[in-house]
Amino acid sequence: MAVITTKEKQIFIVLFNRNGYVLNFNTNDFDIFTTNSIGEALCAKYNFSKGKSLNMYLNDASEENKFKLICDLFHYYEENMEYEYNKDYDGDLYWDISNSRYDNEYARIYKKCKDIMNRLEGGVAVITKTANTLKEKFSSEYMSQQIELMISMQTSNPTNAIGIAKELIESCCKTILDDLGIAWNKTDDIPQLTNKTMDALNLLPTNVQETDQGASAIKAVLGNLRSIPSKLAEIRNPFGSGHGKSASFQGLEERHAKLAVGSSITYVDFIWSTYENQKKTGTNMI
Repeated sequence: MAVITTKEKQIFIVLFNRNGYVLNFNTNDFDIFTTNSIGEALCAKYNFSKGKSLNMYLNDASEENKFKLICDLFHYYEENMEYEYNKDYDGDLYWDISNSRYDNEYARIYKKCKDIMNRLEGGVAVITKTANTLKEKFSSEYMSQQIELMISMQTSNPTNAIGIAKELIESCCKTILDDLGIAWNKTDDIPQLTNKTMDALNLLPTNVQETDQGASAIKAVLGNLRSIPSKLAEIRNPFGSGHGKSASFQGLEERHAKLAVGSSITYVDFIWSTYENQKKTGTNMI
């Protein structure tokens, strides 16, 4: 899990805390924002100003929740207060360069925070980029929501993230099979679904001819690819969402969820890209 140092936390506080205010929030909006972010209305909890409530929470919170709230506030700032750190901002309807709200000091602090955030989020940057690409490819509101949910839950709810990772593969395979007119049953488990899909796309190791260039290596890679959904299902059954748990249940950690999510996205991205390429070219090439 990404950890923000005390020094880094103070830099973010300088960006967020505006003499007792937090960014451009009023009290009600700030409580709604923090409730959506970390499940607590901070002003209502501490009964202090927005800035003081934020400081108190960041001193008390777990590393996970501290990271989550700082990330959410930073991205809110980027999206809603660009006029402050971007000298060339022209997003206001009646924007006038002579009346710019650009602030050189906050722009400098923003740059520091951006560098920190890039480091903190760097580990998931590639996966997140691929996930966003998949959302565009699928053109499905349901699957886009599942991808967003899976990514966001890696930290906040690893158990559910693992469950959704497995379900994303199922949804991808069912979509491809439906489009190709290949029957599947509601009782098909994930190995059956993925085998049918990979066979239809000529991606099973047995589909590779010994005379193909690099046949041995290709078979090995496809065999490992084929094992991802099955192993995810094995993880999901005892640890993911979708099955009742005892009171003593302890889920896996964020790092395990990231492994499951990353594996799922890697699998789906390759399978879907292969499917699209074969539709486009009219061939059944790996």
